[in-house]
Amino acid sequence: MTYKIICVFLIAFFTYLPRVIPLLFLKKPIKNKWFQSFMYYMPYAVLAALTFPAIFFSTNSIWTAIIGTVIALGLSYFKINMAVTAILCVIIVFGFSYII
Repeated sequence: MTYKIICVFLIAFFTYLPRVIPLLFLKKPIKNKWFQSFMYYMPYAVLAALTFPAIFFSTNSIWTAIIGTVIALGLSYFKINMAVTAILCVIIVFGFSYII
C-alpha cells in the first residue's frame, strides 16, 4: 500500500515540476515547438515509466501480464475507451490466470 502511495506522489511531483519551473523563470510565452511538445508529453512519459514495470509484477505469471499488456496496447491502438480497455484486460487476464 505504501508503494502505491509513494508512486502516486512521485507521479504528481515529476509531472508537476517540469511545468512549474518554466513558469517561475520565464516571463514570455514559450514559442519553441520542441519544448512545447516536451512539456505536453512529459506527464504521459512519467506515468508510463512508473506504471509499466508494475504491470509485469501484478500477476503470478509473467505470461498473463504479457497477454494483458498486448491486449491493452491493441485496444488502445484502436482508440477504445480507457475504462473499457481496463475492464476487458482485467477480465481477460483473470480468465487466462485459470488456464495458465
